[in-house]
Amino acid sequence: MVKKRSDKRQPESISAESSAHEKPCLRDGELITGKAYSEGGSARMSLLILVSIFLLAASAMYLVYQNFPELNEEEKEKIKIPKNMDDAKALGTVLSKYKDTYYTQVLLAYFATYIFLQTFAIPGSIFLSILSGYLYPFPLALFLVCLCSGLGASFCYMLSYLVGRPVVYKYLTEKALKWSQQVDKHREHLINYIIFLRITPFLPNWFINITSPVINVPLGVFFVGTFLGVAPPSFVAINAGTTLYKLATAGEAVSWNSLFILGILAVLSILPVCFRQKLQQKLE
Repeated sequence: MVKKRSDKRQPESISAESSAHEKPCLRDGELITGKAYSEGGSARMSLLILVSIFLLAASAMYLVYQNFPELNEEEKEKIKIPKNMDDAKALGTVLSKYKDTYYTQVLLAYFATYIFLQTFAIPGSIFLSILSGYLYPFPLALFLVCLCSGLGASFCYMLSYLVGRPVVYKYLTEKALKWSQQVDKHREHLINYIIFLRITPFLPNWFINITSPVINVPLGVFFVGTFLGVAPPSFVAINAGTTLYKLATAGEAVSWNSLFILGILAVLSILPVCFRQKLQQKLE
């Protein structure tokens, strides 16, 4: 009797083992959902760690601005993250006043603010790109914007690698899987693909930043692709900042030539949007 019972149990154990071996053959979406619980950790705990890191970074930003030159009340009101062109112009007016005397402090404040916004995916970096053209010569402004974008996006990448995986697994599974398939297709020329994504509006920058470590895009490739890829769109923004500076200084008129070039750059910047479907078909 005992032998018969043990014989009956044996097929059950074998079937259990075979089902355990068959689990990895599930669809990718189901497999990633499983990872969210097994290796991703708690989304709530990750959020807590992220908030702590954000508060530390905000404290560092406070120390940077503590070393800024003393401003009057009217100027203090203009020192804020720009949300529109008027804010950018007002901020540029204040910073340009102190730029020559306190060059290092102004540059450090700009550098830290840009990286802070990029790291935590806070809107406003486009107006800082415009502001760079207002404050600095074009070559320096372009290098600053590319460097800040590359470093800020890389810090966002590392944050996602450390604490963002549960969030990606839980909320962005389907989109991450689709992009993972595209990355696998272009694995041999990944830098070119990252540059292409930065230039074109196919994927939001914040999505690229937080999902790249999850789908195994190397950090070095990610940084180089971002550094080079943000240059063409930044070219337009910096030129807009240069034009804004000319309008704001001593009543200097902007030449028709400058306006014509700026118009051409603006048109070129929206061409990828117009031909989005054609480019996407070629890419796939």
